[in-house]
Amino acid sequence: QVLTDFIEKELPMKHKWTALWLTLALFCTLLAGCEALQPPSQSQGTAPSPGETLTVHFIDVGQADAALLLCGGETMLIDGGNTEDSSLLVSYLEDLGVEHLDYVVCSHAHEDHVGGLSGPLNTCTAGAVWSPVSEYSSKAFGKFVQYAEAQGLSPVCPEVDSTYNLGDALITVLGPREDYSDTNNTSIVLRVDFGETSFLFTGDMEQSAEADLVDAGCNLKATVLKVGHHGSDTSSSYRFLREVLPEYAVISVGTGNSYGHPNDEILSRLYDEGAAVYRTDLLGSIVAVSDGTTVNFTTGTGGGPDLGQGSGTSSAAHYIGNRNSQVFHLETCSSLPSEQNRVEFSSRSDAVAQGYKPCGTCKP
Repeated sequence: QVLTDFIEKELPMKHKWTALWLTLALFCTLLAGCEALQPPSQSQGTAPSPGETLTVHFIDVGQADAALLLCGGETMLIDGGNTEDSSLLVSYLEDLGVEHLDYVVCSHAHEDHVGGLSGPLNTCTAGAVWSPVSEYSSKAFGKFVQYAEAQGLSPVCPEVDSTYNLGDALITVLGPREDYSDTNNTSIVLRVDFGETSFLFTGDMEQSAEADLVDAGCNLKATVLKVGHHGSDTSSSYRFLREVLPEYAVISVGTGNSYGHPNDEILSRLYDEGAAVYRTDLLGSIVAVSDGTTVNFTTGTGGGPDLGQGSGTSSAAHYIGNRNSQVFHLETCSSLPSEQNRVEFSSRSDAVAQGYKPCGTCKP
């Protein structure tokens, strides 16, 4: 105000407009500088330190789940497989020289997730223990609580949308967002951001809980998805996967399991979204290393991911769209448009992204 008063009263008329424009430019520059100095929001995380990495071990525990995250000297163990996997986990941690776990997470109370956590809690010190419930009527869950309490810790459920640091990685708690009666849906859902890369851990969350995450506007886009419920058709809805759009999908599943996991339809959906699929039943333990820009994988067998090529799934096929009706079809559909009205899509998600709707006859 002082500057504008001086311009108005003291400067000759021929210089006033020039001075006013310069004042406005100076004000805009200062305003931009102030905004640039504002600290980033917590949800953005921080840029990784030079040379820092986030390493995620998807440990092969058969028809169960276990993942170990290492970043900046800090550790998080998400699930521990079945009770008989306890000693396997202890050996795995010893081989990596892990003696302290900053976070021990039981995604939900089913034995194939909580059973093996008692061993690590008995041999490693822990900083925090998370679980969606504090009581559950099973021996496996009781042992988990017992060994946590032996360290003076009680399992707690972290608040939805709260954030935590794991080295330079940012952990965001996305779920559970409601009180569910189904134990699978109570799964603690975690998003892990590291630089430009991200991981999404979903436990055994099923489609109703997935819908709640989407409806809540959660940031679900992730580089790597730990596929829900071992690839069961109760999880991984098309709506959910279109929000996640994973580049890589990891399925923790047992060889020749009696559940038929992973479900062929779920594999097809993942291929349609362009995800490279890694499976512990085919590849053993899977290790993903992020440098903040890219994620590289190594596997226990040395094999690579399943890209859906030549598998007979819809990912290897083309979808045919009708330019006029904006409807897309399977190649075998009886309602295909004439040649001049056809447009081809390499994936279902590509057709949907371009505004085409699925045919009601062939239901692509």
